[in-house]
Amino acid sequence: MQLTAKLTQVLPLETGIGRNGEWKKQNIIVETDGQYPKKICVSIWGDKINPALLQSGNLLTIDFDIESREFNGKWYTDVKAWKIEPSNEVSNMKMPEPSVNYAMPEPPPPPSASDFDDLPF
Repeated sequence: MQLTAKLTQVLPLETGIGRNGEWKKQNIIVETDGQYPKKICVSIWGDKINPALLQSGNLLTIDFDIESREFNGKWYTDVKAWKIEPSNEVSNMKMPEPSVNYAMPEPPPPPSASDFDDLPF
């Protein structure tokens, strides 16, 4: 699956040691565009973490898998990114308003001596 969303928050990096060795996980919060924007927590694991790309405000294209698992009778769902790239899409999320340059009209020419001679009195 794929989504394009704006990165709104980078959560602290998590690390640990498991039976397969050392691991690291970075959770990020992204917000979708549209009439009803949604916030989504996305997990990035291992060497897929790119700190240069993970800056708040970046528009990202995220390829991900959704996985649910059961633990003690409760279900937990993860959104795991397997590819993250900067987005090439143009979004209306916090885009600056286009500036409008209105040309100033040219000032009228200065009055000439003949302009004052046309008085009726």
